[in-house]
Amino acid sequence: MSKPIYVINGPNLNRLGKREPEIYGHTTLAEVEEMCRKAAGGRAIVFRQSNWEGQVVDWIHEAIDDGSAIIINPAGLTFTSIPILDALKMFKGPIIELHISNVHRREAVYHKSLISPVATAVIAGLQVHGYVAAITAILAREAA
Repeated sequence: MSKPIYVINGPNLNRLGKREPEIYGHTTLAEVEEMCRKAAGGRAIVFRQSNWEGQVVDWIHEAIDDGSAIIINPAGLTFTSIPILDALKMFKGPIIELHISNVHRREAVYHKSLISPVATAVIAGLQVHGYVAAITAILAREAA
């Protein structure tokens, strides 16, 4: 049996569907999880969200031991978290950095990701459909 794909979400994503819907849309995080599970077609998914940096780091450590790939939407921690960067550096599988909005069309504070240098790929601006694209990309990569 294949190791699970970890989908890790950072701060404020628990408010998805309510927070700034003009930027992030109306889809909730529970609906995003359902979309990911459907896209995975029965493949094991570990889907998590935390507003706490240390919890995100702990889940990356768990993925290092138990996961095949990481899809991470670090949210605001993208631009500030050396601990998340350091944890991701230890992961040997594919890492997809994901952002619902196109961070490059937003304020300058959102333009410099600390995570991108260790990411296999970056998806930004596809709204919640980026999660499905990320799952699909990981499955295609594994099948190749």
